[in-house]
Amino acid sequence: MSLVDPRVTKQAKILVNYSTKTKKGDRVLIVADWLARPLALEVYKELIRAGSAEVRVNFDVDEQVISRSYNEFAEAYFKYARPFQIKEFPKLADQELKGIDVWIRLYAQANTRGFANIDAGKISERAKVVRPIIDERVLKTRWVITKFPTEAQAQEADMSLADYEEFVFSAINGVNWTEKQKEQEKLRKIVDEAKEVHIIGAETDLRMTISGRKSENGDGRFNMPDGEVFTSVVENSTSGFITYTYPAIYLGKEFHNIKLEFAGGKVIKASADKGQADLNKILDMDSGAKRIGELGIGNNFQITKFTKDILFDEKIGGSIHLALGKGYKETGSKNESALHWDMIKDLRKTASDKSLASQGGELWFDDKLVQKDGKWLIKF
Repeated sequence: MSLVDPRVTKQAKILVNYSTKTKKGDRVLIVADWLARPLALEVYKELIRAGSAEVRVNFDVDEQVISRSYNEFAEAYFKYARPFQIKEFPKLADQELKGIDVWIRLYAQANTRGFANIDAGKISERAKVVRPIIDERVLKTRWVITKFPTEAQAQEADMSLADYEEFVFSAINGVNWTEKQKEQEKLRKIVDEAKEVHIIGAETDLRMTISGRKSENGDGRFNMPDGEVFTSVVENSTSGFITYTYPAIYLGKEFHNIKLEFAGGKVIKASADKGQADLNKILDMDSGAKRIGELGIGNNFQITKFTKDILFDEKIGGSIHLALGKGYKETGSKNESALHWDMIKDLRKTASDKSLASQGGELWFDDKLVQKDGKWLIKF
């Protein structure tokens, strides 16, 4: 008999009963990394209690389809696959996903740098091939992704495993998601009324238009943890420059001190202290990769620390993130790309030194200062 961590049980209940609202008769696919077995089992139990007609648990993660989590099979694929294999559409995976109502993805990485020496161009090419599966299958089901804490992720976050577990479960279980949904719905309406967004901070002065676009409430239905309001940007409107506070991570590769300059909505100059060559290769992926697909405003104040995990980092209360590449159609985005790469600008003032990570910043909606140094100046 194994002991069950009540924090894992609570996370499972949130995923099944709140995020996906799984009901009697649903057919569910759980895709889990092997280290996420404890959470997968608790989710499975909760799905059966909810009356699911069929539940499949897939631990043999096919990274040829969705290459976001490293395993040895994924490494072997990208190392040895020839061009015709990279370009081959995964028909078997497509067929499997046709029959499901709910898709639950449980990430638990054993190696956060497994793709670091894999050619970024090869991964980018594969991402374009499999994008229709994500768009036409996964995103048209009820779905949610989450994380189960591991040693590797704790090391990335510069924490002990015990501290990292507390961080993860606090960000998920420590939020009343029903109340967060109501709170952020008020913020969403405020964002919808804005026409122009102006971001000012350390080595940053960036303007963009969001007029006519629709914002969305990131309230835990698809990401867990969640806690953001996001929208899209008029594709040719962004101008100015931004320097991102934290390293940006893309498929195991780390990029430091990314600086982007925009004109006419497009990146016209890009630099990084680390990863410069791969940065330019990724931005050349396709015609939409140099434009902003998403503007997100972090609003989960349970998350206070950068951990090199975008699922958590983009939700940091007092931060904003901009995603290069594909935008969400529900927000009115017209930008198409195989890329969707979030980069984070922290607007909090966290220390008295002059580092980029601590100087603070301002968020303006039209002519109104709505947030300063990561603190809201408006009520919602």
